Amino acid sequence: MKKQKIHVKGTEIVLFQQNEQDYISLTDIARHKNAERSDDVVKNWMRNKNTLEFLGLWEKLNNPDFKPVEFDGFRSQAGLNAFVMTPKRWIEGVNAIGIVSKSGRNGGTFAHKDIAFEFASWISVEFKLFLIKEFQRLKEEENERLELGWDLKRNLAKINYQVHTDAVKKHLIPDKITKKQASLVYASEADVLNMALFGMIAKDWRTENPKAGGNIRDHATAAQLVCLTNLESLNAELIRQGLEQSERLLKLNEIAIIQMKSLAASPGMKRLK
Repeated sequence: MKKQKIHVKGTEIVLFQQNEQDYISLTDIARHKNAERSDDVVKNWMRNKNTLEFLGLWEKLNNPDFKPVEFDGFRSQAGLNAFVMTPKRWIEGVNAIGIVSKSGRNGGTFAHKDIAFEFASWISVEFKLFLIKEFQRLKEEENERLELGWDLKRNLAKINYQVHTDAVKKHLIPDKITKKQASLVYASEADVLNMALFGMIAKDWRTENPKAGGNIRDHATAAQLVCLTNLESLNAELIRQGLEQSERLLKLNEIAIIQMKSLAASPGMKRLK
């Protein structure tokens, strides 16, 4: 359960989500009124007849397991000098879901945002307005992150589609490595990967492309770079398994061919336009 925090007029307030609903700490809100006796502030609010009417109506609208008979009993006592209401008594008495009591670090009494805003209004109308403003700011930031995630996914889809078209146009499928080629000892593991995917080592590429800037990987397509990243992880695992370089090269080349064919011919990628 992920918890978040906002600051309202110098008071830190904890929030969390439960069943996709936002809950706000009444205990933290109460500290704005009385930092030393926040629990008593919550209890005093809950024993108020108007408060109980509001809590009961909220449960009727949102809680199919609400106990109306027990609620009527509480309502008939509300306002009497001897009447005491606590979060635990309310939750257990009417099977409430609008208020939650938590123990431990960052524990306390939490309430659905509808109820928390009502409580904040009882504390201070000004405080309620600042609380709503900070809560909305938090939600707007979350929405911006979600929109960013959607944009990233959409751009990835475009890139994947480009990978497909590049594969068709430029024939990206690697050639199969021969056993003779695999028997050669390469100076670095980077060249093992280059050979598996591009069919040549970095030195040979520079010889064939003397006027091209950068190196062989700088001129790789998006599909080749995706495949290369996968080959790096696979090569590390094969090294841990103790395979000789020649064995690893043959396996990596086989995998490169399979992956590039998959990237070039995936039906799912053909639908990404």
